[in-house]
Amino acid sequence: MQAAVLTGHGGPEMIEIRSDWPVPQPGPGEVLVRVTATAKNNTDRKVRQGLYDTSADGAVASFRMAGDTLQFPRIQGADVVGRVAAVGAGVDPARIGQRGLLDFNIYPDARRDLNLAPDYYGHGADGGFAEYGVFPSGQFHHVPNADLSDAQLATLGMCAWHTALHMLTSSAVSAGDRVLVTGASGGVGTALIQLCRVLDAVPFALASPGKDEVLRDLGAEAVIHRGAGDLEAAVLDGAGRIDAVMDLVGGEMTVPLLQAMCHDMPSRATPPRMSIAGASNGNLTQIPWTLVYLNQIRIAGVSHGTRAEAERLINWIREGRLRPVLAGTVPLSRLREAEVAFAERSSGFAGKMVIVPDSQWAEHGAPTAMAV
Repeated sequence: MQAAVLTGHGGPEMIEIRSDWPVPQPGPGEVLVRVTATAKNNTDRKVRQGLYDTSADGAVASFRMAGDTLQFPRIQGADVVGRVAAVGAGVDPARIGQRGLLDFNIYPDARRDLNLAPDYYGHGADGGFAEYGVFPSGQFHHVPNADLSDAQLATLGMCAWHTALHMLTSSAVSAGDRVLVTGASGGVGTALIQLCRVLDAVPFALASPGKDEVLRDLGAEAVIHRGAGDLEAAVLDGAGRIDAVMDLVGGEMTVPLLQAMCHDMPSRATPPRMSIAGASNGNLTQIPWTLVYLNQIRIAGVSHGTRAEAERLINWIREGRLRPVLAGTVPLSRLREAEVAFAERSSGFAGKMVIVPDSQWAEHGAPTAMAV
């Protein structure tokens, strides 16, 4: 089969596009999926580059909360859509032909409400940047919605949406809360805006210029531009009171955002809250801890969510409550070029880039093709 194989840490040249990769076979409780669309995520790039170092040294490291599970060669791609082509022992043959969306987590145990040693398909096991993949039957969820194309369904994949929902639940966001979303034009950011509206919270978007229309259309109450000088002042001017920040950026933006939440504390009904699930603007930040403890700020680090949250999201997708934001599709044979375009996304597009196997391109990729 065709497969994009990551051979080690480094640049896009570490990805080999192969046409002779063995087709995997489903074991007990598994399904073989003919892949039609897999959304790209920032974690694909960070794993390739080895940017998951948890020390201050900047060493090359993979996402290894569950141990050193990244083994090369590895097929990346977490947000997998396709159709069941075969089933393993113990799986109902009636599933063959069903279209589904993968819950990308490799859960460490059966607990429904806690996931403290996460791993995922595309890292600890092969993912969807290939023509076929093997996944647990119970995590390949049937989504028959005829109004969603396969590429659109891939944009609703768990990697971004699961992270977004877990950010909101970790900060106990509820109806009426005013929530600032950084990195708002990306996959997690656009998911956060929509999920805030599902929860009856009020989202405000922080993004680079040029994304205002799409972000407001998704539900952002207002759009605040990055690089507007005094960030704290810009947030207060554009949003007023902020109850919680969903931060995907980090770096030098963190302290001004904390300060903005602490404005006019006597008027608040809840403590300031921040969920952090990214550091695209820098991994190290000097934080004045007096600001944090005197203002009782609650900070939550977020990576992957829980089984219960995944099932909640799947139900919302089936009910048509979540909207896809598809930037466009790229054939699997051009994944290296897609990696470069994805890294430069701030100047080009909003939403999700989706990778489609060349054998599926005419049906599932060509109608929404994007240039890379």
